[in-house]
Amino acid sequence: MPQSPRSAEKPRIRPDREPLPRDIKVMLAAAFLIALGFGLVAPVLPQFATTFDVGATAAAVIVSIFAFMRLVFAPAGGALIGRFGERNVYVTGLLIVAASTAACAFAQNYWQLLVFRGLGGAGSVMFTVAAMGLLIRLAPPERRGRVSGAYASAFLIGSVLGPVVGGLLAGFGLRVPFLAYAGALLVAALVVRTMLSGAGTDSKETGHAPAMPLREALRDSAYRAAVFSSFGNGWVTFGVRMATIPLFATAVLQSRPETAAWALAVFAVGNALALTFSGRLSDAWGRKPLLIPGLAITAVASGVIGLTADLPAFFAASAVAGFGSGLLGPAQQAAVADVIGRGRSGGKVLAVFQMAADTGAIIGPVVAGLLADQLGYGWAFGITGGVLLVTAAAWLPAREPSKHSSVVAED
Repeated sequence: MPQSPRSAEKPRIRPDREPLPRDIKVMLAAAFLIALGFGLVAPVLPQFATTFDVGATAAAVIVSIFAFMRLVFAPAGGALIGRFGERNVYVTGLLIVAASTAACAFAQNYWQLLVFRGLGGAGSVMFTVAAMGLLIRLAPPERRGRVSGAYASAFLIGSVLGPVVGGLLAGFGLRVPFLAYAGALLVAALVVRTMLSGAGTDSKETGHAPAMPLREALRDSAYRAAVFSSFGNGWVTFGVRMATIPLFATAVLQSRPETAAWALAVFAVGNALALTFSGRLSDAWGRKPLLIPGLAITAVASGVIGLTADLPAFFAASAVAGFGSGLLGPAQQAAVADVIGRGRSGGKVLAVFQMAADTGAIIGPVVAGLLADQLGYGWAFGITGGVLLVTAAAWLPAREPSKHSSVVAED
């Protein structure tokens, strides 16, 4: 019997259930390798710096020079994307960081290590901004949140596994993790160069895709709010979390040094839990319904950390902060992608967005440290949470950037 037209139709797959494009999977694999490699050197870098007979302050400068160079070089990175295309800048940035990291392994004195690590920061912002541009151009508009969540998850998994592997490699010498990181970056560059098809980026590779003017983006209330929340997220998640929480754990809670590592781990667990659904829901509901609660939850939990007096409460607040960060991250990146759109290059626009996060990551720990010294950790974390609450409020009058919030998500 002939089939009716309805029975002959193939079942439609909802956009939120369709497999991710192959090029996106290539980007996810590269993100995992990059984060894994960074995690290899993060635990040993300060210790390696002290082998050159310098104190704790000089060792901290080795860590901060990387973020400082990212900030300084971000505008140039955006301009390079406009000239040479996202994929070329992405691979070049990876190769610069690989070369500078390998050079760190052979540094003979503190100043050589400082210079090599700083050069790595310049390469890092190149591939970071280029990766955001590639994701915007490769991700289907109706799945931007899901792609951003998957990318964040790949980074998270790599960053959690990296310190474990790095600690094991450090047993063979503090220089070995640097060489392993350089190798991971070379593999990531090879994967992107050889496996990324370039579909959707060919016009950009030849430099003919129109670039979105920064002044146009700044006229958009959604972009202004995204830059503001990027600054706050950098302050709290990438700055205070990494620099001030370890000090609080040892100075106030009188705990062992590894307690800070456990706090970062439970933050990652909360983050991973939110990432399992936040990207998909931001595609279904829009960006603001995930961004505003995510910023508010992270803000309140971060403020509560400074009031905790025992380890269970400390770990609980850290986990909730991670959950809030997982809610806001994919929606925030997708919001910037919505502003730029697939048909244009966003080099300068993305560079400013990234600069905001790096600026917050640099200023946040300094302000929190001064507050902790003068007024106590309660004030330090309270002001930190307050900064993020202000950025959440900035999203209230902003427009909803997603044009695909009608996509229905299913459990």
